[in-house]
Amino acid sequence: MGIKKTLGLGVAAAALGLTLIGGGTFAYFSDSVETTGTFAAGTLDLNADPTAIIDVGTLKPGDFAIRTFKLKNEGTLDIAKVLLKTTYTVTNKSGAPENVDDFGKHVIVRFLKNIDKQDTVIYQTSLYDLQSLAPDAVENKWVAWFEEHGGLKAGDTDDLIVKFEFKDNGQDQNEFQGDALNLKWTFEAKQGAGEAK
Repeated sequence: MGIKKTLGLGVAAAALGLTLIGGGTFAYFSDSVETTGTFAAGTLDLNADPTAIIDVGTLKPGDFAIRTFKLKNEGTLDIAKVLLKTTYTVTNKSGAPENVDDFGKHVIVRFLKNIDKQDTVIYQTSLYDLQSLAPDAVENKWVAWFEEHGGLKAGDTDDLIVKFEFKDNGQDQNEFQGDALNLKWTFEAKQGAGEAK
C-alpha cells in the first residue's frame, strides 16, 4: 500500500474516532410537554309544533283556513336558513274518473308570515307552484336595526301564520268533489358558514 493511501486511511480513522468521542460528550437540558385536543360536533335539531299544520274536511270553493305553528331550534348550533319544501298527493273519490286538472292548482297559500321576523315568506301562490320553490321560512329581507336578523338561533322559536284557501275560480270545479289533498311540508334546516372558534 502506498504512503498516500496509508496516510489517507489514517486521517479517515482519526476523523471517525473524533466524531464518536465528540458525539458522546454533548450534554444539554431538555423538557417536554404533551397537549391534547377534542372536537365535538354541534347539532341541528329543528322541530315544528304542531306537526299537523292543517286538517280540514268538507271544503268548498271559497273556503279558507288560517293556522299558526312554531319552528323551534332545539339543537346546539344556530340555523342560518330553513327551506320550505312542498309535496302533495291527491286522492280522487272512489269510482270517480281521473281529474283533468290538478287540485293543488286550486289550493292557494294566501300568505305565510313569520311573525318574529316581521316578514312574509310567501305572499300568494298555489300549492302546485310552491312545489318548484324552496323559500326560506326564517329569512328577514327587510332588517331594521331593532328587528331580528334572519336564521334561527339555538334554543329560539319563530311563530308563523299561514292562510290556505280553496280558490273559487268562478267556473265548474265539480271534478274536485270528494277529493283529498295530502300536503307535506318539509322544513330543512341549513347551518351557517364556518367561523373561528
